[in-house]
Amino acid sequence: MPKTPPHPSPPPLEANDVAIVGGGTVLWFVAFLALLPFQGSLSDHGHGSWPWICLSGGLLGLIGLWYCRARRDAIARSRTAEAARDAAGGNGQNPATQSD
Repeated sequence: MPKTPPHPSPPPLEANDVAIVGGGTVLWFVAFLALLPFQGSLSDHGHGSWPWICLSGGLLGLIGLWYCRARRDAIARSRTAEAARDAAGGNGQNPATQSD
């Protein structure tokens, strides 16, 4: 059977990472608040660490939010700089150092 020629890979999809990580972080904090009133009962049954696991998930989510926002802003700066470079001539040289 003849092989079909490989197709080029599609470009990666852009997702709203900040919204995704933010939603997960909110869910971790909601789970912490929901489990906190049952701390005594959970401890009696050997699951006393569950609320603290949820709290640590929420705190790690805050770190993830910081990272995703910094990444999003860096990508935006890179695209802006690339667009400015393309508008200035597009040959990769600094417009101030180009000779006519």
